[in-house]
Amino acid sequence: MAQGERIHSLAKKLGIKSAELIEKLNSEGIKVTSHMNVLDPEKVELVLKMYSSKKAGKKEPAKRATKAKEKKAPKSAKDKSTASVKKEAAAKVSKKGKKEKEEKKPSKKAELTVVEPAIEKKKEKIEKKGSESTSVEKAVKTEEAIKETPTPSKEAEKPQLTLVEDKSAVEKEEEAPKEKVIEINEGATVKEVAEKMNVPVKELMGKLIGLGVMANINQSLDSDTIELIGMSYDTEIKIAKLEEEEALEEEEEEENLEPRPPVVTIMGHVDHGKTSLLDAIRETNVIAGEAGGITQHIGAYHVKHEKGTIVFLDTPGHHAFTAMRARGAQVTDIVVLIVAADDGVMPQTKEAIDHARAAGVPIIVAVNKIDKPNADPQKVRTALSELGLVPEEWGGDTIFVDISAKKRININDLLELILLQAELLELKANPKRRAVGTIIESKLDKKRGPVATVLIQKGTLRIGDPFIAGTNSGKVRALFDDKGKRLLSAGPSMPVMVLGFSGVPEAGDTFTVTEDEKAAKQMAIMRLQKKKEASFSAAKKITLEELSEQIKSGIAKELRIILKTDVHGSAQAIEDSLNKLSTSDVKVKIIHSATGGVNESDVILASASNAIIIGFNVRPSAKAVALAEQEKVDMHFYTVIYDLIDEMKSTMEGLLEPRIKEQQIGRAQVREVFHISKVGKVAGSYVLDGKIERNSNVRLVRDNVIIYEGKLASLKRFKDDVKEVPAGYECGIRIENFNDIKVDDIIEAFVREEVKRKL
Repeated sequence: MAQGERIHSLAKKLGIKSAELIEKLNSEGIKVTSHMNVLDPEKVELVLKMYSSKKAGKKEPAKRATKAKEKKAPKSAKDKSTASVKKEAAAKVSKKGKKEKEEKKPSKKAELTVVEPAIEKKKEKIEKKGSESTSVEKAVKTEEAIKETPTPSKEAEKPQLTLVEDKSAVEKEEEAPKEKVIEINEGATVKEVAEKMNVPVKELMGKLIGLGVMANINQSLDSDTIELIGMSYDTEIKIAKLEEEEALEEEEEEENLEPRPPVVTIMGHVDHGKTSLLDAIRETNVIAGEAGGITQHIGAYHVKHEKGTIVFLDTPGHHAFTAMRARGAQVTDIVVLIVAADDGVMPQTKEAIDHARAAGVPIIVAVNKIDKPNADPQKVRTALSELGLVPEEWGGDTIFVDISAKKRININDLLELILLQAELLELKANPKRRAVGTIIESKLDKKRGPVATVLIQKGTLRIGDPFIAGTNSGKVRALFDDKGKRLLSAGPSMPVMVLGFSGVPEAGDTFTVTEDEKAAKQMAIMRLQKKKEASFSAAKKITLEELSEQIKSGIAKELRIILKTDVHGSAQAIEDSLNKLSTSDVKVKIIHSATGGVNESDVILASASNAIIIGFNVRPSAKAVALAEQEKVDMHFYTVIYDLIDEMKSTMEGLLEPRIKEQQIGRAQVREVFHISKVGKVAGSYVLDGKIERNSNVRLVRDNVIIYEGKLASLKRFKDDVKEVPAGYECGIRIENFNDIKVDDIIEAFVREEVKRKL
């Protein structure tokens, strides 16, 4: 050998254990301490010769196959162990055979079809144990002997005949007890199906591949696939349908209903003092944490008054958050419309009234900023009366309160009127049932994971309750109120921050407590599957009108956006605003929208989709920044929403094809036509008005009909080329690639300008 070799490698070659080789070497005077020791080439060669001579000595008696020599104990430790195992196996089998003979007389007729599988199994076992070639040869010889003589004659053949003769026992082993009918929930995962059927997961996955279904261990399976699996295992499967949405709703009994606090939504135009009013009520400075002094997401606040409890929802006033205000009105009992006394009724004030009316809830008008010198509350009343909100003092049914959020004027009166209105509404809920609520806001917290603000509408939510919200499920791990205080439970009309979601839910999703966490998880998987199917089918379907529009707008451009925001409500609002900017010429396509910072996955998607990344109140990770530079992906980040929309609008305008504006610069009349060899026809013309410029576009008009449009080839005054010829002068004009010129034709010179289009 050219180089040394480690003990364990040499032992493997010789087919013996490392410990045995170490012991042998030490006995021969070669000191070895570990299986990792390296032997030099001379010692390796010595060991190989020693063991090869030993094997050569063993092969001769094996060939003779005499009974006496077969009984001799082999010298190697491996042979010893093999022989002892065989003896023990033979003894056990012979004992078993004796017992069976006492109970039942064995049948002398042995079927070879049963013998052969038994032999094959025995061969597999021998091969797995790693026996030497001599052992395999013996097994093959034994096999041949059994085939020739069905009756047992040798002691080594007894185990084979026992397997054949005890045919009933083999059949019993094959007929393992299986459940005839197994109940599996609809949408169960591969792992759950395997557990129910009592089969290994890997085996089931292999079976699925054979059926043409590629699925991982946690993938949900549809009912047809589960039934197909049952058929392949000769097992009847009953599909247990998951509880439907209607089943989640419990019937309300009148005796269980108890009074609950009113949920009040504050609406109005931007900068009219909505958040300032909440500051005055809660005596906190919420506005200090908002970028640009504008509320960027919905807040839910629990306020205790001496005459009762009120829950406030603060919706943003900017026009981009129309969708969020609409969602606020859907969960509310009373709307407080705040209007600045110095500013009056604004466009978003009208929008807020429309949302409140659509929700069918009463409106209380708070006329704010009455402390300002130019305040005019009466003007506000007049303007709102024209919109159908007539004050009570004028004979109407709308409550008006003049307040100053900054100086805390009449705040207490407003709260009392809200509680009075709530009494008239007789608001009640059942606190003893399972909790049902609405997701007001959601986000991905770095430390706590997905969190959401939930407004409980029915029942009581407790720590440990399993729940489902849209396509997400979970178990309540912790509850916090609006001040960050930990809670054990939350009753009707209580806004709470919930921890324990499997993912970030969408704002506006219904939050429902279920009986079982497993059922909630499966229902969420089913909802997600249905949502995907719906999106796929929606993508495939197209009407003839849409197809016609696509053909017509073949030059239409698309601005692809990946949107990442701090909270889900902001994402919805931005999507709504950007989609409104779409025109027939340029469209916005938001290919991905989610909460949280910009990561590498977002950059890869943007690169593959040729999209830009927009971040609102979020930042990119260091790896995302590096990857964006590498992939040349454009990223933009904003903290104020109208800056984002304005910039996106200008970006989209840049994608628009510019409008071509044509301007006529001069006209000339053809007075004479000259034919010049090797050049063509030249029009001797007189410039009527404007001027004729060299390299300008020209149009030949005959009897008010356009005959040709092209470029000016040359412009001359006498024999000289000139740049331009003004009105009142004669010139020679040659039109590029056109010779059909006649006297009295009019040549119009014009230029085309590109004008940028606006949305």
